[in-house]
Amino acid sequence: MDYGNMLSDSFSYAKDAVWGKWGKWVLLVISTIIFPLIMGYMVRIYSGVKPAPEADNWVGMFIDGIKLLIIGIIYAIPVFIIMAIFVIPAIMMGDGDPMLALGSLGIGMIIVFIVAIIISLISAIGMIRFAQKDSMGQAFAFGAILEHIGKIGWGSYIIALIVLWIVGIVFSVITTILSAIPIIGWLIMLFLYPVWTIFAARYMTLIYESAPAPA
Repeated sequence: MDYGNMLSDSFSYAKDAVWGKWGKWVLLVISTIIFPLIMGYMVRIYSGVKPAPEADNWVGMFIDGIKLLIIGIIYAIPVFIIMAIFVIPAIMMGDGDPMLALGSLGIGMIIVFIVAIIISLISAIGMIRFAQKDSMGQAFAFGAILEHIGKIGWGSYIIALIVLWIVGIVFSVITTILSAIPIIGWLIMLFLYPVWTIFAARYMTLIYESAPAPA
């Protein structure tokens, strides 16, 4: 997997999506405020469209965004359940034995962290399958998802996600610094957010498409 080429492609994709297209850029900023819209735009990117799609058919974008949101919530259910199992008893034990409560909470957080990572690895591919197959059921086709990740290569897949995570940290630092600029800082940050969303969605799509095609 050529991580450098994937980063370059994703950057060019995001730049071409908005640079010089100010009306579209403003629409995407509005979409980030009405967040199901930007999620629907991500679905279009996940589908493999190139160059970046236009920000039109807002009803369709909104519906796709709601579907993607529902998929994310369903995937998060196990995390919520585990948190409830460990956090609620820890709170109840707090008055009686603070150390026991703290231990229970600590164990719970470790389990939540591990489960959340595993779910994120699966859900990321599931969401792209939803977009490319145009079926919410495909987002939970776990056998096909695991098979697809296997074709990508678990090691390559995890490294690719770590690369995206590092780039995300750099982006967060930059936007935090820019947001400190008086008066216009918040506006700059607002305009940069859809660029990052497009970049990340394109990068994840390239990860998905890096799996060898069936012979």
